Amino acid sequence: MAHMAPQFEEAEEEMFTNVSLDDTTDFSSLKLQLTPQDLPSTMMNSDMDALELENQVELEEKTRLINQVLELQHTLEDLSARVDAVKEENLKLKSENQVLGQYIENLMSASSVFQTTDTKSKRK
Repeated sequence: MAHMAPQFEEAEEEMFTNVSLDDTTDFSSLKLQLTPQDLPSTMMNSDMDALELENQVELEEKTRLINQVLELQHTLEDLSARVDAVKEENLKLKSENQVLGQYIENLMSASSVFQTTDTKSKRK
């Protein structure tokens, strides 16, 4: 068992850098740098699966929103076409009403029933 202790110390020295901890130690220059090789493969796989799942959820949400926008555009086009048709029908009906109004005025002026009478001139 005495043989195992030196191997552990050697491995420990390779993994860690000794830093003396006195009041003047500046830790701002120390950086922790991890490479993908430092992480366990199961952690990387689960992180990749989570990232893929998140990307898939984002893609599905974008697809849903795009479809909703397209549907709303079609609805807006349909409503715009309907508004144009109603405006056209309204103009046609206004024109017909003017023609009918003029016709009724002409009939009333030609009829003696609707003639205005001057009652003062008849009494004199």
